[in-house]
Amino acid sequence: MTDEAIPVFADATPRIRRVSVDRPWTWLAAGWRDILAAPGVSLTYGALMVALTYVLLLVLVQSGVFWLVLPLSAGFFFTAPLLAVGLYETSRRLGTGEHVSLGAAFGAYKRNGTQLSYMGVILGLFHLGWIRVATLIFALFFGLGFNPAWENLILRLMAPSAIPFWALGTAVGAVLAALVFAISAISIPMLLDRDVNVFTAVATSFTAVRENWAPMTLWAGLIVVFTGFGLIPLFLGLAVTMPLVGHATWHAYKDIVE
Repeated sequence: MTDEAIPVFADATPRIRRVSVDRPWTWLAAGWRDILAAPGVSLTYGALMVALTYVLLLVLVQSGVFWLVLPLSAGFFFTAPLLAVGLYETSRRLGTGEHVSLGAAFGAYKRNGTQLSYMGVILGLFHLGWIRVATLIFALFFGLGFNPAWENLILRLMAPSAIPFWALGTAVGAVLAALVFAISAISIPMLLDRDVNVFTAVATSFTAVRENWAPMTLWAGLIVVFTGFGLIPLFLGLAVTMPLVGHATWHAYKDIVE
């Protein structure tokens, strides 16, 4: 970390610290300590997110649109920063010595609730946009009327002929995910922690990513890896990886924003 801090706007605050490229490992270590300090809250929060995912999965299967599991799973990167607000609040309370509880975690959405709601709308629009684009890509490669049983769908998606589909979908998703990361990596913890508006929070997040592009690129990669490990075992791993990344995100915010 350097002593230099970069102002986001013309006035004195907020200011962005430039940190070393290896700082994401420190954030992860701090996140793990928060899990150990409040395992009941952190892991229960993660387990509830997994349960919510299974409810959504059941709805998709019953509705006959199982193929939407793929874009919705990828779209988890768009909504996860907001879903983790309760984890940020738990880390905040641990840092100030306040009592932590599951009720306090879910009640965190009341803090600066209007601005958090605006941020939710922004992320929701990105998610809906991604679902729309993913639907168009799916139709481009498989046809508008293609809606097979999930067994046949998996076989088609694993075939070599599906490589262009995966390549295009991954490229488009990566661009959207990068944009969402830039505006949300710091903004949502900041909205929880300070009485600021969504414009200030988004500008601060964007500046933080720009001024710390190397550590934030590493951090984004680590988020993808940990979230991927959480998604692969039928979403069960999210019960641990989501709290870990959520707590670490809070420490990233506190480390970077002055």
